[in-house]
Amino acid sequence: MSDRRQSTSSSDGVVLLHGISRTARSFRRMELALQAAGFATLNLDYDSRRKSLGALADDIDPAIAPFASRLEGSVHFVCHSMGGLLARAYLARHRPPRLGRVVMLGTPNGGSEIADRLKNLAAYRAFFGPAGQQLVTSRDAATRALLPAIDYPTGIIAGNRSIYPITSIALPRPHDGRVSVANTRLEGMTDHIVIRTSHPWLVRNGEAITQTIAFVRDGKFQEGR
Repeated sequence: MSDRRQSTSSSDGVVLLHGISRTARSFRRMELALQAAGFATLNLDYDSRRKSLGALADDIDPAIAPFASRLEGSVHFVCHSMGGLLARAYLARHRPPRLGRVVMLGTPNGGSEIADRLKNLAAYRAFFGPAGQQLVTSRDAATRALLPAIDYPTGIIAGNRSIYPITSIALPRPHDGRVSVANTRLEGMTDHIVIRTSHPWLVRNGEAITQTIAFVRDGKFQEGR
């Protein structure tokens, strides 16, 4: 695990957590926008396909804890796809003293119907690893314990366009090609919006970036969306 870019020039900071099978590079555009808005950033790479959510939560703490401690203000989290589940698991175990807000983009909080269909296939298990098995809609007791109810401000951004014609068949509409809009929702969330983009582009979409910065800064998405 490594951090791609790190800055500590502002009072508040943002930890960015990419999705499964992605890297910190996928968050580069979002990271630059956050830095331009005055936030320090920690854009982490982690072994998303090799370990379970619980193990990954422990793995990322040695990078996040010192980053958060150096900030004068709060530490926020911006997460794509499975990165949102990782943030939930992490905050349940290693919550920073000055936790700010959390933004999730396309996170399968209610699980993924695609994971339901593919979980028993050898190719899926080999490629997505232990965490991939935890993306299903019906979670076992151990996984549910990793993801307790949230008690921090959380804004969720969902997409409603798909570039995956085959896998889209398995998803209830509307969806982003990987996660249904309904399954991005989370009990206790502060705000929720849907934008016209697909799952992989949520991290690069201009509106998603603007709305992410708005929530991190103000605790709500922009009106008139």
